[in-house]
This record gives sequence, C-alpha cells and structure tokens, in this order.
Amino acid sequence: MHVYINGSLIPESEAKISVFDHGFLYGDGVFETMRAYNGTVFMIEEHIQRLFRSASLIGLDIKRDKDSIQSALYETISNNSLKDAYIRVTVSRGAGPVGLDPELCKEPTFIIIAEEFREYPESYYDNGIKTIIAETKRNIKEAINPQIKSLNFLNNILAKIEAKKKNAYEALMLNAEGCLAEGTISNLFFVLSQNEKAVLCTPSVDCGILDGITRNIVLELAKKHGIPAKEGRFKKEDIYRASEVFITNTTMEIMPVCKVDSVSYQVGSVTKLLHEAYKENVRAYLSKSYTSSQLP
Repeated sequence: MHVYINGSLIPESEAKISVFDHGFLYGDGVFETMRAYNGTVFMIEEHIQRLFRSASLIGLDIKRDKDSIQSALYETISNNSLKDAYIRVTVSRGAGPVGLDPELCKEPTFIIIAEEFREYPESYYDNGIKTIIAETKRNIKEAINPQIKSLNFLNNILAKIEAKKKNAYEALMLNAEGCLAEGTISNLFFVLSQNEKAVLCTPSVDCGILDGITRNIVLELAKKHGIPAKEGRFKKEDIYRASEVFITNTTMEIMPVCKVDSVSYQVGSVTKLLHEAYKENVRAYLSKSYTSSQLP
C-alpha cells in the first residue's frame, strides 16, 4: 500500500510524520472518512466541503483547493489499484515546536490512506448489532463544536472501551443533559409508534451531534418514501420503547441494531426499506459520476 503524504505517494513502510507534528502531540487537526464504490468516491464533494468546514472552525488553512484534493484522492486510489475502498483523509496543523500556539506550525500535514474496503459481516445486516448506552457523556457543544471532525477522539474512545467491556459493537452516547446524541462513529435512528404511525426519530443537531452525510441522506429518503421523521431531543427511555433501531455512517451505510442495553429489537420494515433505498441512491450516484479511470 502507498500512502499520500504532502503531495507524494510513499510506501506504507516508509510513510512517517514528525514526532513534533501537532496532530500527534495535541490532536490538532481534522479528518474525513470516505467510501469508494467501483472506483467512485461516494459524495466526494460533500465530504471535501465538510473537511474544509472542520478546518475553518479550528482556523486551519489546508492550503489546497477542492479540485487538488479530489485529484489526490483518485491518484491514491488508482496507485493502490483499488475499486471498492475505505479512504481516510487527515489534515493536521503540521510540525512545529512544542506548544499550543497554532502559529508554531508553518505547513499543515496532509495525508490520504486508501485501502481495500472490508465488507461488514452479512449477519450484522440480517440480525443487527448489539449496542449499549455509555456512561461516558458526549462532549458538550459549547466546549468542542460537534461540527468539527477532530483528530481528538478520546471522548469517543472512552465510550468504545465501555462497549467492548460489555461485548457490544457500538456505544450510544448521551449529552450532558441526558438526551440521546450519537454513537462513537455513527448517527442514531429509531422508530416509534405515534398515533398508529411509524415515525422515524433521530437526535437533532442541537443535541451536540455531527450532521452526518449518511444521516442527511436517510432523512431525505424517509421523506421521499412517505415516512414521517422527527428530529428532536429524546431520552434513553424513548429508544427502549422503540420498535426498530439503526445507526448510520459512510462505511456501514444503514446498520440495524438488535439490542440496546438489555432491550431487544427486530430488523423491521422501515430499516429494511431505507437500507434498500440507500443502496439504490448509491447506484444512482455511481451511474452519473466519474470513475477514477475516467478522470484525467
């Protein structure tokens, strides 16, 4: 595998950054995770736009434009002979003397890692995954803006440790007010019955969550298919009485949940409908997008 670092593709064994890089020292940087299907990076413009948003919110000048980032992404995919790929773009403040002052770093570090996408087990989609509600609370939005996809992931890692101790795949996090927020790497959806109708519920952005790209697609698909959706503030008791639960992100798409703490769920009709609709959305996107082989 070759890794893209600051304009060059470097063999994995030689891909290194400085021990003085402030991404390593302080978590001072941002990232995006993307997925390529048959050589096409899905929602590439949205991901790059969000990368710039994250960088802007921490005052980080990436020193690249959208087109150069897109070209670098496809160059990395092509160089590694990939079609279906997992892609991680990382931009740190760069190397500089020890200290918190961002001006100590003169040039950002720009990295792209692309590797073959490893499919999730089919049993996850057929039967769902186990989750817990973590004791670790989500960082409050007044302290760290959740719209920043930051390299500082310790909050999420602590919740993930809780999940692993309880043999769960994912941890769902509450905010400081006790409202449902999001998973360590995912957005959360669940189905409640209201007035004999199935309503798709998801924590609102005001709860201190990242406005996930997959999350937004799911909300659009729900509207398209006539499924009422509600973004709001929910307690853990709400999810305990749900009929269906699923989580979303770029790589897993729509992942059913079979258990939250001690409460079990079936993979229901709303989850199945939206998952199939999402796959159709991906197919439609690919049909009108350039593949890496078609790019100059």
